[in-house]
Amino acid sequence: MSDLIHKNGFPARCANALLLLLLLGVPAFAQEANDADRTSNLLKTLTKDLVGVLGVAAQRPGYQGRILVNADEPFPMASTYKIPIAITLLRRIDQGELRLDQLVPVPDEAVVFSQIIASAFPHSGVTISVANLIEVMITYSDNTATDICLELAGGPEAVTKTMRSLGIQGLHVDRSTAELLKDFYGIDAGRTSLAQVAEIARTDPQRIHAPRADFEADGKDKSTPRAMLSLLLALKAGETMSQAGTDFLLGAMSRTVTKPDRLGRLLPKGTQVLHKTGTVGGVVNDVGYIRLPGGDEFAIVVFTKSSTTDPADRERAIGEVARSLYDYFAIQAD
Repeated sequence: MSDLIHKNGFPARCANALLLLLLLGVPAFAQEANDADRTSNLLKTLTKDLVGVLGVAAQRPGYQGRILVNADEPFPMASTYKIPIAITLLRRIDQGELRLDQLVPVPDEAVVFSQIIASAFPHSGVTISVANLIEVMITYSDNTATDICLELAGGPEAVTKTMRSLGIQGLHVDRSTAELLKDFYGIDAGRTSLAQVAEIARTDPQRIHAPRADFEADGKDKSTPRAMLSLLLALKAGETMSQAGTDFLLGAMSRTVTKPDRLGRLLPKGTQVLHKTGTVGGVVNDVGYIRLPGGDEFAIVVFTKSSTTDPADRERAIGEVARSLYDYFAIQAD
């Protein structure tokens, strides 16, 4: 049945999820106060064989109900922590301490394995504006740009302090991406990191996607789904910084190119997703906003950890969650 059912353009598993609710005699989403609990349980069922531990927090701004799964459990943020870094840096720009067009040198020792700077600019002498550093940190999850942005923001303590000033509890930044990659993979900072990553991919590819219990338990760079959702809602409401800074960051999130088959995997064609992904070992994350048919958006956090499944299954789990919540919030809006 799961390979055959397609209803109103729904992918098979999502159509089955709705059918399952009907077969169980459960009313349509948004009919009763406990719909959110039913939806949370549905998400656990859909993903139980795809990931290790699932964490979800989602809400449509202006509505009280939230969908929560393990909402107060700490998860490694991986590269989703680049959102609080960007917010902290953009707040410094609001205060006149830095400018978006300010040029910043990228010394060789600051280069980390990354998708743009380390890969596309193999020679010394790179200088990039603050605006473009933030852009590639978000859109391509560039690690070199991230570490420079983190330094410009004042370091990990400054980012965590900013989160507390915004009333965000349960989210903290503790190290650079260079330190994180060193702790997880043993990769050094500097231009040699590219060769080290290539060697791991050649000799021990399973190591790239394998979970590390000690890493997940170390307490660093963690967020609960609830905390990240609170940050996303505050960002969207314009409560974290100026309107210009808010528009800049949301614009970058709308141009994210990494891992489009996570939140956007099963959504109707053309659905706008503004998001930031994160991946390390058994951790696969995606957080952001999904546009509904009427034009409104809902904020969504999907964290996962401790996964030993195929990487493609981990990606699919996020897609299942996103599509189920898209259907839930779309019906809620009716």
